[in-house]
Amino acid sequence: MDWGISTFGVMLNEKECGTMPIELPDARQLSNPVLEALRLRALRGCELGHNENKLADILGLSRETVSRWWSAYKTGGLEAIPQERTGRPLGSGRTLDDQQAIHLQEKLKDHSPEDWGIAAPLWTRRAVRDLIHNEYEIDMPIRTVGEYLKRWGYTPQKPQRHAKGQDPIKVQEWLEKIYPAIEEVAKKEDGEIHWCDEKGVEANEHPGRGYAPVGETPKIEVASHPCKMNVISTVTNEGNMRFMTYKETMTAPVFIVFLTRLLQGVSKKIFLIVDRLPAHTAGTVEAWLKGREDKIQMFYLPPRAPELNPDEYLNNDIHSGTNATKLPDNQRELRSNIQQFLHKLGNLPAHIMSYFENPLIHYAAGATSM
Repeated sequence: MDWGISTFGVMLNEKECGTMPIELPDARQLSNPVLEALRLRALRGCELGHNENKLADILGLSRETVSRWWSAYKTGGLEAIPQERTGRPLGSGRTLDDQQAIHLQEKLKDHSPEDWGIAAPLWTRRAVRDLIHNEYEIDMPIRTVGEYLKRWGYTPQKPQRHAKGQDPIKVQEWLEKIYPAIEEVAKKEDGEIHWCDEKGVEANEHPGRGYAPVGETPKIEVASHPCKMNVISTVTNEGNMRFMTYKETMTAPVFIVFLTRLLQGVSKKIFLIVDRLPAHTAGTVEAWLKGREDKIQMFYLPPRAPELNPDEYLNNDIHSGTNATKLPDNQRELRSNIQQFLHKLGNLPAHIMSYFENPLIHYAAGATSM
């Protein structure tokens, strides 16, 4: 086993970040000079042999407009290009009337596609298209569905995750009653709140991507005998981190070893928050805690609510950073990778503090170590 301790430092904002479609303004809303600039760029693209449809998509123009400009230019040059604005006025000729649009928005609000018999876990453009068809027997193009969603104030976003079977009443009770009470007592007793969790790391685990020519998939050498190493850690909202690596499955005896080491070298009482893993709730752990109430108290998160634990975000960093520089050949190297990464991260407490900026964790951002 290895024990690591870290304190304060500077933040690296390293969030998971998915790509999102860039929304272009409707060309009918553009000024004449801007439209003229787009016209020239479209024509220049056509001269260079680029596809008219692709140019239209990139510039946010209708494909018919680009085709009309290019035909006129080939016939009579720039002077032959029509300068008048075409297309119906913005907002006219819409497929859905106002009442239908309001009805659909009510269907979307606070409901999932499954509530209306649509086979989709999230409201995508295709799911909304199916809803429109079910309600009004209208076969709307996907692109048009996207325009309606944009008009209604909807944007594509990465979903928040929570476990099935989660009890919202218990979560609410944790957020409004239990955790505030823990925070209040910790402040009164000049204690420190630690959030705890475990993470397993595979030797051949590498989440990155590599560049290669089209059609040539990049290759990465992995260990011929895959192995695994585990790490248990705690974080505080002040950027402190403690961790221990271990080979075994997490059991009550291993957890007690961690708790024993957690108390070493600390001057403040620890208020430890864990999930309901059997190793955490075992009778031997409860027996160990008795008589140490002046040094440590343990509390349990609501069942199936990992998103409420900021240490989960440290686990994300461990997943993405442990083997970032080199895949290990054996368990010893894997443990070394974990230790090096976490010791480095331990010198960046502001990054650890950033876990508490997540909207789901912000409720604990005021956790105290006064």
